[in-house]
Amino acid sequence: MAPSDFARANVPEIVDQLTTDESIQLVAGVGFWKTHAVERLGIPAIKVSDGPNGVRGNHFVNGTPAKCLPAATALGATWDPKLIYEVGLKLLAPEAKLRAASVILAPTCNIQRNPLGGRSFESFSEDPYLSGLIAASYVNGVQDGGIGTAIKHFVGNDKENDRMAYDSLISERALREVYLMPFMLAQKLAQPWSYMTAYNRVNGTHLSENPAILQSILRDEWKFEGMLMSDWFGTYSVDLSIKAGLDLEMPGVNKWRSLDLVNRSIQSRKVTKRVIKQRATKVLELVQKCAAGAPEVLDGDGEERTLESDADKDLMRRVAAQSIVLLKNEGGLLPLQPKNLKKIAVIGGNAKAIVLSGGGSAALKASYFVSPYQGIVDALATNPEVEITYSEGARAYLTSPSLDYELFTEDGKRGWMGSWHSHVDDDSMTALDEPLRVDYFDETRIFISTSAPSALTKRWTLKLRGQLLPREKDTPFEFGLISAGRARLYVDGELLIDNWTRQRRGDAFFGSGSEEEHGVFNLKAGVRHKVCVEFCNVRGPADGDEDEAVMDSNPGEAVALAKEADAVIAIVGLNGDWETEGNDRTTLALPGRTDELVEKLAAANPKTVVVTESGSSILMPWADKVPSMVHAWYLGNATGQAIADVLFGQQNPGGKLSLTFPNAEEDVPSFGHFHSENGKVRYAEDLYVGYKHYQHRKIKPLFAFGHGLSYTTFEFSNLKLSKPTESADDINLTASLQITNTGPVTGSEVAQIYVTLPATSELTHPPLQLKGFAKVNLEPGKSETVEVQLDKYAVSYWDDRFTTWTVEKGEYLVRAGPSSDLLSLGATFVVEKGFEWRGI
Repeated sequence: MAPSDFARANVPEIVDQLTTDESIQLVAGVGFWKTHAVERLGIPAIKVSDGPNGVRGNHFVNGTPAKCLPAATALGATWDPKLIYEVGLKLLAPEAKLRAASVILAPTCNIQRNPLGGRSFESFSEDPYLSGLIAASYVNGVQDGGIGTAIKHFVGNDKENDRMAYDSLISERALREVYLMPFMLAQKLAQPWSYMTAYNRVNGTHLSENPAILQSILRDEWKFEGMLMSDWFGTYSVDLSIKAGLDLEMPGVNKWRSLDLVNRSIQSRKVTKRVIKQRATKVLELVQKCAAGAPEVLDGDGEERTLESDADKDLMRRVAAQSIVLLKNEGGLLPLQPKNLKKIAVIGGNAKAIVLSGGGSAALKASYFVSPYQGIVDALATNPEVEITYSEGARAYLTSPSLDYELFTEDGKRGWMGSWHSHVDDDSMTALDEPLRVDYFDETRIFISTSAPSALTKRWTLKLRGQLLPREKDTPFEFGLISAGRARLYVDGELLIDNWTRQRRGDAFFGSGSEEEHGVFNLKAGVRHKVCVEFCNVRGPADGDEDEAVMDSNPGEAVALAKEADAVIAIVGLNGDWETEGNDRTTLALPGRTDELVEKLAAANPKTVVVTESGSSILMPWADKVPSMVHAWYLGNATGQAIADVLFGQQNPGGKLSLTFPNAEEDVPSFGHFHSENGKVRYAEDLYVGYKHYQHRKIKPLFAFGHGLSYTTFEFSNLKLSKPTESADDINLTASLQITNTGPVTGSEVAQIYVTLPATSELTHPPLQLKGFAKVNLEPGKSETVEVQLDKYAVSYWDDRFTTWTVEKGEYLVRAGPSSDLLSLGATFVVEKGFEWRGI
């Protein structure tokens, strides 16, 4: 019997045959990534894998090279549900199959409440409507490819610090209209096969134990029939989570739902066997969907593979380019014309850095990566007369860049060798000389997790050895070392960094690691210096918190290059150290001396283009001094290709901001009440999230939600609204308008439709709410009539007095334009009869 035969199984009959212990085993994971198999009943295990911007597979270290797609904020910036569906169907679902995974732990569609949130880059937008439609397309694409999704993190997981304990205090209206709305739209339009609960509490109760949200809203109101799983280690009880409706605890490591604890809960009548079987039923129903959707995964050999076609690479490059936002282009500096340039200076800490995505669960080993610098070099390969110069200018990283491409084994392979050593006994700190095993590692950021050999003693040592790529000249070289445990770094046998005898606690490795320690070694030209790291999986003492002196780059060299160049491309921003799961950012400012660098470059050369990379909003105090600005998000494997395509006009930028860029952190709606205070996070901005706050308070942002320029120009005209068709529980009308390309080149534009509720309403509402959009691509001089359908979602608000959605009678204003701050067209329609509705 093949595992995929479970697709035709009679689940109710199999549930009847389950023993109590088998039922208990099914409602908790096995290891880190799998569900439980019951061989005697033909029930296979299924494997899940982290998303959302790719499919990593089992391993954090020595993982399978994979496609890294643009971050969720970038996908949101495409404003193109059809394109995101294509990504799900043609890239993500096949990637999951290559990783032998049946379910992707994605998409993330929490709200961009504050750009300081560590995982903000994982969520599509600050707007629930845009988030919901992009999420639905993502889910539909992946699931039409036969792979399940686990939409997350349900709900109110909008920051990272204190994430397993804080209580999101959200009004009923804001919870419904803002934070639940993207999940609600995804449920209505796509029906995800599973949901993942958030770590945090909402209004007093952890999500994994919250029947008001899991049962009353998700299952009873929205009629969700799929499976509910916890986030990893996001289960905090036995009986409460089971009774609340959480079907599967993940992972199966240090779990609450052990045979012993659940049987004791049954014996003490805290839970019943019947409820356990109900939870097991949902797990089996998901297994059956996976068996039917992608039988080749369950019947395969379980091996993870890497495969990329030219079509895959073309699509990744196209998606990345279409997400890039042209923020500013005074004097038409962009696109750059190589025929008019003799020397281009490429400057900035992100130009050559490997900046793929934000950090944490979204991180993976890319199958290939093109840096912005390399993308520019490749784009100009047919123009050899153009000279390209480079300078880092100012450091942009929080922790030192990895040595992944700098270390080599003795036989010339990129990477280093690691020997695993047991200790004399489980409690000893003395490692045995003879290694238990020797492995090859092709990376220097090593998250061992469950990848250590199982035969090691409780305390063990890993010794890593490699040779540094020779330098062309003598160079003082700064090394950095972070460890979740004790570590020493040696160069040519000399102890350079001691992170063993004393440590400073840090946030690395999901809060378990040390601060980075540094040491400088004078490298000799042409010498393959030997590098060795000795690591032990036991923390060292932390008895100090001294600040370490760190080398910094001098912008002087960069400014000199800028003065000599015909054009400057400054590539600056953040990376996965600054924006990462596990902790929130502390500032919206760019790191180190980046702002100083950009200002000096702009002063040195009036033809300076700034490309920024970040997953969420950043401050740009130099914005009025720079003629051209491009925001490139985190773009994954094809980063440099996509950036070069836009800079040199191979791709007309069509991205629109999926979140507001403020002028100051104080302008952010949640400023002053974003952090967890005594375990409470007060959502005091209520309904006024993102652009709704800026419009309500009449605060001008640096760049508005929905903003994005083009190398051509567009004209909006002739907004018309059809007469609404009303029924007892819905309303339908069509908004149509004409868009004309009035410029010289082909380009795309997004018609954005915002609705204002009646001034006669009993309640206060945000002045503008996005309720529809459509993207078109037009040749020069061409026009197209765009139609956007509006329904009850466009005119409803949540009435917490009667726990119902409400549509009031009255006059509604519809405004249209290319961004939330440029809405030149307006028209009104009237709802003759109000009504209430529930469900979706």
